Order: sequence, then structure tokens, then C-alpha cells
Amino acid sequence: MANLRANKIVGIGSTDAGLTFDGPISLNTQGYMYFPTGNTTDRGRGRGIIGGGTDGSLLKTIQYLEIQSTGNAIDFGDLTTATSLTATFASSTRGLIAGGTTPSRVNTIEFVTIATTSNATNFGDLTRIAMYHAGLSNQVRGITGGGAVTPARTNIIDFVTIASAGDAQDFGDLTEIKMELAAASSPTRGLFMGGANPGVINRSNVVEYVTIATAGNATDFGDMTATYKGGAAVSNNTRAIHAGGNEPGFVTDMEYFTIASTGGGTDFGDLTDARGYQASLSNSVRGLNAGGYDGSNALNTIDFVIITTTGNAQDFGDLLSINYGTSGSSDSHGGLS
Repeated sequence: MANLRANKIVGIGSTDAGLTFDGPISLNTQGYMYFPTGNTTDRGRGRGIIGGGTDGSLLKTIQYLEIQSTGNAIDFGDLTTATSLTATFASSTRGLIAGGTTPSRVNTIEFVTIATTSNATNFGDLTRIAMYHAGLSNQVRGITGGGAVTPARTNIIDFVTIASAGDAQDFGDLTEIKMELAAASSPTRGLFMGGANPGVINRSNVVEYVTIATAGNATDFGDMTATYKGGAAVSNNTRAIHAGGNEPGFVTDMEYFTIASTGGGTDFGDLTDARGYQASLSNSVRGLNAGGYDGSNALNTIDFVIITTTGNAQDFGDLLSINYGTSGSSDSHGGLS
């Protein structure tokens, strides 16, 4: 075998002995070799995107945040149409924004390349016209569940393969028919939390889960500490945190779940503002909640928590403008690592 060090590769992570790699080298199912990128100092970084929403008028703005820092949101580009009440999910390279209201309910899916700044491009269509639904993903699949369809609420779950473009396919059903729910994931499991169902109390405390790689109906996970609709959720690869919502009345409540197990929620702390209908996004360290509605006013607040601890949220910065009914994801959320 030739001496591979005869001509050293110089680059990030390189030493006098040649290029070093952080993590294992692996083969994917097509037989291509993938070398791990970055080093341990790069972990926990990431870019989050937030698409659409409303400040009283529907917005087509996409904005982004550098999650590992603090600061205000930055303009990214535009959606193809001004829309709100979407579901957003992402791989490490692509962010997808699905459904919503324009104000007519739509089934459109569009995508951006997260590392760049640009306008969104058409991806395909959901299996149904939906708004007030929730999205989650791992590196391969993006999943949306529930929502308000024409003319009623639904328990439908569908999925797309993020690296390709095309229409969504049926995945299965939630245990409840509901909208205004939240979702988060590990690389293996996706959790759907709370929401508004057609019952007398119009709010749910149900948490249910799916195995992302396998199509099928959702399974009961446990219960939240109260009934919530309009909340949002963040995660790393082990813990999901549900934040805010209407209980009734908008709240600062946060509670967490260990994704690989089943069981009820545990108190985490409080948001800086009582609110719901905010965007949520995370990397492996931090979870951010951005914008939202407090019952009287739309907000531009962004705050953050450290996912592995418990405690109250801290100020991060501001969105470009007041915004609620928006959704967010990132290139480094809990479903990816």
C-alpha cells in the first residue's frame, strides 16, 4: 500500500503528521465513504431558520439565527408566498417549510439550503392541505402530523425524504385528531405534544411518539403536566422541551421529556414571556423560542435555554419584527446528532 502520508493534506484539524479526523469513518448504504467533518469544538454550533408568520399581515420573510451566539435575527430570503401556521423541519443541509395559510390553506412544501442565504424553492406537496400542524425530522426524513385541514382537524402523519424533492407520502396516524400541537425528535424517535382536539375541553395533554425510520401509527408516550395548545418544542438527541402555549391563558411553562423512554413531563423552568404560537429551534446545546403571541400582542422576543439543565430562559435577542404563527428548525437540532 502506498504511503498515504507522502503528500500531507493540510486543513482544519490537520497536524504535522497529516489530517486528523474527529469521529468514526463510515460507509453508507450505497458504498460511499464519508469522513466526519469538524472537531469537538464545532459541536453545538448551528444555524436556525424561521419562515413566514404574521405581524398583522402575512409574511414571506425567512430569517436566520446563529444559535451558539446571542443577537438579533438576520434576513435570509423569502418564501415563494407570504404564509403563516406552517411546519418546519430540516436536515443538516436543507430546511423545509410546509403547509400553512396564505390565507387559503395550502399543501405546498418549499426548501432552502441552510448554509446559504436565498429565496425558497418548490419541493413538492403534502398529502393534505394543512395549517396548525407540527414538523420533526432526522437526517433523512421529515415528518408532519395533525393540523387543520379543509374542512376540519386531522390525525394524519406524512413524510418526505429531505435530500430529494417530491410529494409527501402517508406515514400513519396520530392517536388523536388535533391541531396546534408541538413536535421534537431524536435521530430515532419523534414526539408530538399537546394540541387542540375536537373534544369539549379543546386542549390536550397527550404526548405520543413515532419511530422516524418506520411508517406506522403513533404510540402513547405519556402526559404533559397540563393541557396545552399552541406551544412549541426543542430537543437535543436525548431530551425534548415543550414551551409555552395556551393552558388556557398563555403561560411561561416549560417541561421536559426523555425521548428514548416513556412517561410524563417534568418541570424545566419558565420562558421570559408568557406566549404561544412561537418558532422553536435548537442545536445540541441550546433551545430557542422566538416570537409568539401573549394573548394581546405579537412579540419579537427570542430567548434560550441550555437543554441538558433545568432553569429559566435567558434573553437571546430579537426577531426582525413582531411575529407569531411562525415555525423554525436548524441544521443541528436533536434529530440529527
